[in-house]
Amino acid sequence: MKEYIAVFFTHSGAIKFNRKAKKNNIHCELMPVPRKLSSNCGIGAKFSYEDDIANIIDEEIEKIFKVNDKEYILVYTES
Repeated sequence: MKEYIAVFFTHSGAIKFNRKAKKNNIHCELMPVPRKLSSNCGIGAKFSYEDDIANIIDEEIEKIFKVNDKEYILVYTES
């Protein structure tokens, strides 16, 4: 499984994503966002996902980073 961190525009967006992930059997936990990733709402979701990341993107997500050891690789940004 690949590990990701999603950052959101709002706290409510993070909570909605967490509910959606759990409903779809995606392991997800809410966490404080490292400052180097975003300064928006301050809450993010760390989740494991194997399929195409495009399948879970919604309008609440600002950015998604793939976690590679201690490195964060930007894989999606809201345009």
